[in-house]
Amino acid sequence: MRAFAHQSMFENGNLALAIAPALTPQGIVPDPTFFKGFATEPQVLARGLLVLADITATRYFNYMPLVLRDPILSAQGDMLRAECFSACNGVYARLDLLKSGFDGKIGLGTTNVDIGIELRAALMHIKQKDKMHLNIGDIGLMVSHFGKPSEDSKITQVKNKVHERPVEMPDRWVRALGNSAEIHRGMKPIFSVNAIHAQAFVASLPPATGKSQATWLIPSPKGIKLMARRSGKAAYVSGLHRLSALKRVMTNIKGMTFYMPDEPGASMIEVELTGMRITLSLTADAQHGYSGEGALLTALAKEDVLEDVEAISSMLSFEAALNEQKMAKLWGMNDGRMQTALTHLAISGKLGFDAHENVYFHRELPDDPNRILKDNPRLVSARKLIEFIEVNGENQRTIRSKDVEYIVHLSPDKDIQKARCSCTWYLNHMNKRGPCKHILAVQLKEGL
Repeated sequence: MRAFAHQSMFENGNLALAIAPALTPQGIVPDPTFFKGFATEPQVLARGLLVLADITATRYFNYMPLVLRDPILSAQGDMLRAECFSACNGVYARLDLLKSGFDGKIGLGTTNVDIGIELRAALMHIKQKDKMHLNIGDIGLMVSHFGKPSEDSKITQVKNKVHERPVEMPDRWVRALGNSAEIHRGMKPIFSVNAIHAQAFVASLPPATGKSQATWLIPSPKGIKLMARRSGKAAYVSGLHRLSALKRVMTNIKGMTFYMPDEPGASMIEVELTGMRITLSLTADAQHGYSGEGALLTALAKEDVLEDVEAISSMLSFEAALNEQKMAKLWGMNDGRMQTALTHLAISGKLGFDAHENVYFHRELPDDPNRILKDNPRLVSARKLIEFIEVNGENQRTIRSKDVEYIVHLSPDKDIQKARCSCTWYLNHMNKRGPCKHILAVQLKEGL
């Protein structure tokens, strides 16, 4: 998943999406083929891909268009999922291409898909009545171009060219995939609106260059209203301008659902299209990226579950939906132990979470056994602080670090999510970006 041998192209109604070497059930495949067939909604698919292309090339905090990054593509037998993050890492986007959107057979595996500048330009011109044959993973794609005529000939020479473009998946994308999966697992649907109200809302969104605006949204008979305070069935969104890419599919929207966790912060918007869905989720603040949210730290501080992780990982086979209860019963684990193991798998990017179906799904990325420690320096620091913890009463712990004394206050029920600390990190972020290193240290020592 590091380089493309060929570039994607659209020509004479044929969309050939070039993909990098893939991780599949058979191992690494240099020239995979994920799908060959017809798209039932060519224009909707083209616009959906453009939404992802817009997002991955945009930095929404201190706006700046940047170099494109290539979406992650997972083929799961009856579904294709394309995922990416914005250049600022504060927006997660996923295009779920459902079986009804294709006439053909979908394979299994995970890779990167090339959506370059030339393909973007071609996708913009696809019309509703066009026919599109889709080829994802064409090993024989050659791009023809015309060279300049020689001085002694007026005939333009045709040359064949294979476009090789090195690609490196940003390391923070893998870290962000784990954090976003944990955040998405806590998302709950708040309200849904029909096509007319959804389209009107998208039309009213500020441009990507707009100023960040945090607001509460509530449904009304006339559409979606913006409110300064929470009222009734309200969903919180931080940075309306970060949804601006949805204007690409505005006229194709069939409905829209707003999600949020129990406490206001991160938010999610799901857009229903014919044969597909687009999901956008935003961090609690436009200045923060998913790679630094720290959503997994509490789960990582639990007892060692590496044996469980290895056993479960060996059985995954690019499923579009993983049933946690069935898996726990199969492996003889309780729900908490299974959830911890799945959380560890999410860290390495092996699992995503689909809030619409309320299930994990499997994707496979290159594995790094040291990723947990490398991506979570707070956890490393917490382990070093364990020996400096002193018990001062039933619900108070003191930690000395570099001649400074920090006080951790635990709740009567010892719920680590309710713990408080006197350090600057906690005062600035509370527990919105995961616990501070002092609370983590107490959790590690006392097994909370």
